[in-house]
Amino acid sequence: MGISCWATTESIHLLLPSWPVIFCWIVTITFFFIASYGSKLIVDSLNMNIYYHSRGKSLIIGIILLILFWLLFSMPTNTHTFFYRSAINDVALKDVGTTQKYILELADDSYTQNNIKLNIEKLKRDVSAQQLALEAEIDNSANPGFGTKAKSLLSGLAHSLGIDVIPTLSYRGTSPAERKKLKEEYSKIIHKHLEARIAEIKKNGEDSRSSRYKPEALELAKQLESAKGALSEAKARGLIDKSLISNVDALLARSYNTIKNYQDLINISDEDKPVYLAESSVTRTHRMLSVVEVWKDIFKGKYAGREVILWILVAVLVDVAAFIFFTLATKKEEE
Repeated sequence: MGISCWATTESIHLLLPSWPVIFCWIVTITFFFIASYGSKLIVDSLNMNIYYHSRGKSLIIGIILLILFWLLFSMPTNTHTFFYRSAINDVALKDVGTTQKYILELADDSYTQNNIKLNIEKLKRDVSAQQLALEAEIDNSANPGFGTKAKSLLSGLAHSLGIDVIPTLSYRGTSPAERKKLKEEYSKIIHKHLEARIAEIKKNGEDSRSSRYKPEALELAKQLESAKGALSEAKARGLIDKSLISNVDALLARSYNTIKNYQDLINISDEDKPVYLAESSVTRTHRMLSVVEVWKDIFKGKYAGREVILWILVAVLVDVAAFIFFTLATKKEEE
């Protein structure tokens, strides 16, 4: 009885921390006695060795009481407490690790820098291809002079380089030496404008908000690292530090908010988007405080491999033992 009531009280207080502990105990004990009375009604109504009036009615009432006050209340809350104490440090550590990864991405500006790098690489590929096409046209002895195709290639290069026009150089002679010289002159012009365009991409690619989010992200990353160390120590010592979990959860909530505010600068996985970008996002750590949310996640298979079935069985056995104790105790009183 004691373990069952303690586990239920713990679960209620995790869900409703504003409630006084004594009030949680009162609710728990009341519900426990109602559920136990229901189990006794079932046992007595099925016991054919004693005279019992209204067996069918008592059986139905007993089943209803057991469903309402045990199956829908005591058993889920007990399972929640046992599971919470076995998994909270691991869940919080994973939550901190994933969140820190995104915060560091923001602090390092890696998403923005990667986009800048990709844009520069694309520019270089496009310009290189167009330059090779221009040089091939210059070397085309079947089409001497600077005709329509060559001018079209120059126009395309100018567009890629972000300038209005690349001037047409004077073209005298068609000897290999003259053609080589012409290609070298165009290469110098293209290279000069390419360097200028790369510098422009780097400047324009920097987000104007970086002066705000970088310091914020760096500070959060530092605090998350400290939280990771504290949680690892608590886990190694087998402790459930409620104050630590509460502080970590508050830190995670701030980090979640920062990630959501700058989501366009972070490469968030599809799996994590519903968690971090929800309208009213709740940290994975905070979800562990709620018996309702934990059971939702259990049914969705989010805690696969965390011995959930074991803790359900433990909760059931604890309650069955308590019901047996209650039935025996009341039987002695009746005798």
